[in-house]
Amino acid sequence: MGIKSFIGKRLKSKKGFSENIRVSDFMTRKLITFKPQQGIMEVMEILLRKKISGGPVVNDKNELVGMISEGDCLKEISDCRYHNLPVEEIKVEQHMIKNVDTIDGEMHVLDAANKFLETKHRRFPILKNGKLVGQISQSDVLRAAMHLKGQTW
Repeated sequence: MGIKSFIGKRLKSKKGFSENIRVSDFMTRKLITFKPQQGIMEVMEILLRKKISGGPVVNDKNELVGMISEGDCLKEISDCRYHNLPVEEIKVEQHMIKNVDTIDGEMHVLDAANKFLETKHRRFPILKNGKLVGQISQSDVLRAAMHLKGQTW
């Protein structure tokens, strides 16, 4: 009786695939974006309806000017309640994060994973020639890792 191995057959790695997997291969290109003059209440409604936790804020030229998140909205609700102010008049530009970290679309997706771990961010916008072209999230990186499973990391 021979020895049975429970290790599955290893897939042959596609030449150059794991070395060349970039952020731009897995980033989301069709983004829900917000405008600086948009009301916080409208943003909250969109976040809930679209089941997203935040998104980029762009100007009329599609240039990134900030990021707005559920946490930013929660802080605003809390502040308005504490000071008894109407939340309807609050605009995105008043509470968005203006100093936004971005990453290069040409970066290897596993290097992006390290950036997520280092910064604790949930998403990174990707710019090309100063314009917003996409966004990569932690779940996009996980999707990329599933593509790489069975290959050398």
